[in-house]
Amino acid sequence: MQTIVFKNKPRIVATGTIAGPKECAGVVGKYVDKALTDDMFGESTYEKAECKMLSYAMSKAMENAREREKDVDMLISGDLLNQIISASFAARDFDIPFLGVYGACSTLAEAYGLAATFIDGGYAKKIVAATGSHFSSAERQYRYPLELGNTRPPQSQWTVTGAGGAFIADMGVSNSDVAITSATFGKVVDFGITDVNNMGAAMAPDIGIIGI
Repeated sequence: MQTIVFKNKPRIVATGTIAGPKECAGVVGKYVDKALTDDMFGESTYEKAECKMLSYAMSKAMENAREREKDVDMLISGDLLNQIISASFAARDFDIPFLGVYGACSTLAEAYGLAATFIDGGYAKKIVAATGSHFSSAERQYRYPLELGNTRPPQSQWTVTGAGGAFIADMGVSNSDVAITSATFGKVVDFGITDVNNMGAAMAPDIGIIGI
């Protein structure tokens, strides 16, 4: 009852990705569209950098799909900050109807699932689904601002500095071989995790499942 199987199999036509210096120090760097050497991305605050990364991912997804902004039916996006402010501010850069979503680690899966549902149901033909985060803005949001100089325990997770977006379309629009076949929307389960430095353990059970 929690899984939707898409009869029309919406297609992932193209993606747009960007990541920070720490992420790109490993194998990720050779796969993203833009590898940053400065996690400020030329901005004055971490939040502005996060917003700029998200805007880049959305634009790049459209560019790589060779599609025009005016032909996109909907933008579905979210982030980790209060009132999904990075996604909301990034959406100002585009003249596209916006649906903001929040699912923490599951935000992109949620955006994909909703995009596929709209397209499969015939309510849209072209949608950009995206999400982004910044380590330094997330630290301020969930733990302590970096300027306090708090010591992080070895087991603490690092939030990704980066953003990703996908251009998703009706199969009649694209001949892409990558299709979204189903989506399973999970339930929120509280495992009683209380360690603020181990939020990955608290969020991992809530990640949605997308069949591709």
